[in-house]
Amino acid sequence: MAIETACHAFPWTQKTMEGCLAGRYFNGALYVDEQLAGFYVGERAGPDNTLMDICIAPEFQGNGLAKALLQDFVTRSETMSAENLFLEVRASNKAAIGLYEQAGFIESGIRKNYYPSHDGKEDAILMALALCFMGSS
Repeated sequence: MAIETACHAFPWTQKTMEGCLAGRYFNGALYVDEQLAGFYVGERAGPDNTLMDICIAPEFQGNGLAKALLQDFVTRSETMSAENLFLEVRASNKAAIGLYEQAGFIESGIRKNYYPSHDGKEDAILMALALCFMGSS
């Protein structure tokens, strides 16, 4: 929760976080010198996975750790035979959008006035990545 709160102006609640650590959810964590540096929460829904949250503690940002966590999410999704990956991101979060685009995600839609912001509401950019699997001959 400390990383979640440090990373987001409008963080998840403790109850939401606890709910996302069970059931159809899965997560990954990244440690630096035995200190939790970041995490992600993914959700399995049918044949698809959704990246629900990804955070790097502020003191570890700018070192490529988010890229490593995102790659872990993609690789784990491949091992789960997910067909598509989805996520949503604040329209103002240009750094995250760039990270997702580098990983192959493309914009698939917009949710108008989705996120709370200090100025009212902010759009969410929906992004998707299709995973392809080669069947055996």
